[in-house]
Amino acid sequence: MKERPILFNAEMVKAILSGRKTQTRRVLKDSAANIANLADQYKGKKYNLNCPLGQPGDQLWVRETFATLACGSYEPEKPSLTGTYQEVRYLASDKLADCDADVRGYNWRPSIHMPRWASRVDLLITGVRVERLNAISEQDARAEGITDGGCLNCGESEPCGCDHPKPDATDAFAYLWQSIYGVENWFSNPWVWVIEFEHLRAGRKG
Repeated sequence: MKERPILFNAEMVKAILSGRKTQTRRVLKDSAANIANLADQYKGKKYNLNCPLGQPGDQLWVRETFATLACGSYEPEKPSLTGTYQEVRYLASDKLADCDADVRGYNWRPSIHMPRWASRVDLLITGVRVERLNAISEQDARAEGITDGGCLNCGESEPCGCDHPKPDATDAFAYLWQSIYGVENWFSNPWVWVIEFEHLRAGRKG
């Protein structure tokens, strides 16, 4: 079993903690994308694609926006020598998240700088596959943590009994993706890793 870090923004961390998010998509690097293209063109041949984030059975630890509150002479970047961790706050669940820094008394630190000891969310990879980004289904869009207002035609929760249902979770996912990676990336329809996972623990409270 291998363990690797993975970055999520505050909204996606909330979705994981609530149980709504059980999938994530990450764009394949050029070399892996080229192999995926070949596999798509020559379906009878086998090509080895190794996901850089791991395989089923491996674990991921989540890096998220955070803050550390130093206690005494302890350094903010390290746990105390006694084994008692410093207090860690998380943007995704901090009650003071919307307050100014001078009110909170501490500044947020980018997720990329989160050390392993400060992470509170562990994930178990349960499945890995590759597919085109635009191939995402309505069910998978919800597994990405997307919420919606139900059918655009009748307004009822999906699946509805409408004769002409107009689901919108995939549209919401497309909008989210474009806000992060750009409109061009969505319409280029890249190959993506689809990583399915289970939330193992919530850890310390923020």
